Amino acid sequence: MNNFKLKIGVLLASGVMLVAVSCSEEFLEVPPVGQLAEAQLSTLAGLDASLIAAYSQVNGRGNRLGSPSNWVWGSIRGGEANKGTDPGDFTTINPIQRFENNAAGGDIGAKYAVAYEGIARANNVLRLLTKAGATVVATDQARLSAQARFLRAHFYFELTRDYDKVPYVDETVDYGSGLEKVKNDKPMWPFIIADLEYAISKLPATQPQVGRVNVWAAKTYLAKVYMYTKEYGKAKALFDDVIANGVTSNGLKYNLVPYYEDMFRGKNDNHQESIWAYQSAANTGSVNNANPEFDLNFPYNTGPDGPGNCCGFFQPSFTFVNAFRTKDGLPLLDKTYNTGANQVKNDMDVASGASFTPDAGELDPRLDHTVGRRGIPYLDWMDHPGQAWIRNQPNAGPYSPKKYVYAKSEVGTIQDNSSWTPGYTGINFMIIRFADVLLLAAEAEIEVGSLEKAREYVNRVRTRAINSFIKRKDGSIAANYKISTYTDAWTSKDTARLAVRHERLLELGMEGHRFYDLQRWGTAQAELDFYFAYDGVKLASALGGSKYADKFKNVLFIWDSYRDMESIKKFAVKYNLVNKPNVIIGRDPNFTLPTFYRPRMTPFVALYKKGVLLKVYEEGADVFELIKIIEGK
Repeated sequence: MNNFKLKIGVLLASGVMLVAVSCSEEFLEVPPVGQLAEAQLSTLAGLDASLIAAYSQVNGRGNRLGSPSNWVWGSIRGGEANKGTDPGDFTTINPIQRFENNAAGGDIGAKYAVAYEGIARANNVLRLLTKAGATVVATDQARLSAQARFLRAHFYFELTRDYDKVPYVDETVDYGSGLEKVKNDKPMWPFIIADLEYAISKLPATQPQVGRVNVWAAKTYLAKVYMYTKEYGKAKALFDDVIANGVTSNGLKYNLVPYYEDMFRGKNDNHQESIWAYQSAANTGSVNNANPEFDLNFPYNTGPDGPGNCCGFFQPSFTFVNAFRTKDGLPLLDKTYNTGANQVKNDMDVASGASFTPDAGELDPRLDHTVGRRGIPYLDWMDHPGQAWIRNQPNAGPYSPKKYVYAKSEVGTIQDNSSWTPGYTGINFMIIRFADVLLLAAEAEIEVGSLEKAREYVNRVRTRAINSFIKRKDGSIAANYKISTYTDAWTSKDTARLAVRHERLLELGMEGHRFYDLQRWGTAQAELDFYFAYDGVKLASALGGSKYADKFKNVLFIWDSYRDMESIKKFAVKYNLVNKPNVIIGRDPNFTLPTFYRPRMTPFVALYKKGVLLKVYEEGADVFELIKIIEGK
C-alpha cells in the first residue's frame, strides 16, 4: 500500500507521464476507491448493510414526491388539501391537482424512480444472498431475505397504485442479463402477494431494531393488499389475527394511542399504534436521515413564533375541513356539510389584525389535530393567527397543515436546524397505523356481511377521538367539540359503507390515503367533482373549472365472453367492473361474436364511434391509444 501511494505521488508530480505509467498491472489490481467488492457485501455485515440501504430508500431520500407519505399523490389528488403556496412555486404539482397532467409531466416519474431504486436495492440483497459464505447461516438467510422481499413488495405496491402495470424485475435479472427486455404486461398483485407471503413465513414476531418489519407488519400489509384485490374474506382472516394478536417490532401490543396528537410527537415514535413507519432522525449530519418530504409543508412567515417559516405548501381544503362538522355528535353522511350553516366559519380575506371569532358549531375534535385554523391553538406555539401564516390565501385558502409538524418543545432535538429550512424533523412517518387497520377491517367485515363488527371497529376509533379534545393553556376546551359513537345497529351495507368511508377521511386525513381509497371504492369521480365544485369557487385562480377527468364517461363498454358466468362475475368483481353504468357484461356460449369478427386471439377489441368501426385490436388495446382515438386526436 505504501508503494501504491508513492506511485500516485510521482504521477501527480509528473503530469506528462500520467498516461504512460498509470496502466501498470499492479495499478489495475487495486480495488475501486469508495466501492465495496461483492466479496465484502456477501458477508453477514455486508448483507445487513445492503438491507439497511434498502430500508433507507423507503423515505424517498429527499425526493419530495417519492415517499409513502403521498402528500401529493394521495392527499392533494384526493381533495383533502390544496397545493397552496404561490401559484408559481413548484408548478409541476398544479396539473397533478387539477388532473391535467400527462405522462411527460415534470414529477410524474418521481415515485417511479424512487420505487425502482428501492427495488434494485432489495434485489441486490437477494442476489448477494445466493453468494453468501458459510458464515451466513440459515436463520440469517431467512431473516434477511424476508425483509428484502417485504420491502420489494412495498415498492411494487406503491408503483401499482400509481402506474398500474409496471415492469416486474426480480433478483434474477440485471443490466445485460434480461432487464432491458422486461415488459409491463403482467398484473403486479400476484408478485406482491407472493413476496408478502414469503415474508410472513420467515419473519419473527419482534426485532432487535424497532425500525425493521416483523411478521405482524407483513400480515397487515398483505391484508391491505387483499382490500385492493377485493378478496375480503382473506383480508378479514388476517385482520382478525392482527387485531387480536399483533405486536410491534419492539413487542408492544397493537392498540390506539390514547390521545390523538401524541402519536405524531417524535418522543413517542414507535408506539403501540405504529405498525410500520420509516425511521427519522434529526441532527445527524444529513437531512435525508430526517423526515425529508415535508420540509416545505409548514406555515409561512412564522418567524420565531411558529414552526417551519416556510413554505406554505399542503394546505387543507375547504371541503375537507367542512367534513368534520357533526350533528348530535355524528358526521353528516348526506354530504350537506358544504351547504348553509354547516360550512365551517373561516378567516378567508380577514387580516390577522382584524377581529375574528372561530366557528361555534359542533365539530369533530380531530379537525384541530389535523388542521391549523384561526384562533385555535397550534400545537404548543400559539393560537393560529390566520392570514399572517398563509403565504397566498387566494391561491391556498386559510388553513395550515398540522400533522407531522414539530412542536415548540421539539426545537433543536426532534427538529433539525442544519439545513436551509428548519422544516426537517425526526418524527417518524407511519406508513400503516392501527387505526388504519381497524377501519380497513371494518370495510372487510361489511363486505362479508358482519355489519355489527364493522360498527364496533369504527366506534373504537371514534372513542379515542372523544377523549382527544384540544385544550387551551388555561384548561378550557378550544372549540365546540361534539362527537359520539354509532349507537344504532347497522342494518344496511350502503349506510355502513358511507360511515366507514367517511371515518377514514376524518381519522386518516392528510396522511396520503384519500385518493387511493377513492380509487378502491370506485367513487373518485363523484367525490373529486364534489370537491372541485366547492373549492373551485373558493379558489377560482387555482382550481376554477377543474374536474376529475373520466376520459371514458361517454364510452359504452360491451364485454363479451364465452366463459361460464361464475368466472365472469369473479373477474368483474376483482377488477371493479360491477355497478358501472357504462359497462355491459354478457356471455356468448354460442361464439356468435367470435364467428362474426373471426379474431385470431383474445383479448380482442373492436372500437366503434357512432356506429362506425374505427379500429380492431387483435391482442388487447393500449388505454392511452384508445383515449386518443376517442378524443379524435
